Amino acid sequence: MKLITAIIKPFKLDAVREALSEIGVQGITVTEVKGFGRQKGHTELYRGAEYVVDFLPKVKLEAAVDDALLEQALEAIENSARTGKIGDGKIFVTSLDQVIRIRTGETGRVAL
Repeated sequence: MKLITAIIKPFKLDAVREALSEIGVQGITVTEVKGFGRQKGHTELYRGAEYVVDFLPKVKLEAAVDDALLEQALEAIENSARTGKIGDGKIFVTSLDQVIRIRTGETGRVAL
């Protein structure tokens, strides 16, 4: 089992969610976050004063998937989140040692 964490542009969330749903990913967790990478932020003008916006709004998406679904899920996220411009985001994959469904106590793959 793997945990996929993807940082994407906010307006791409619906496309990514639909792409994951189509391949059978059961659930995702979404968090609104701010950050920067190579995109670095930008300057804005507010009431005549210029200021630097260092942290840009992003969406952090997390999905726990079975190993058999991993490559499809990565491809779905990558293809649906890509704009081809700087700031498209990153995908991180980490191993999950255990998953437990709190309501039923089920563990492992059946808990996904």
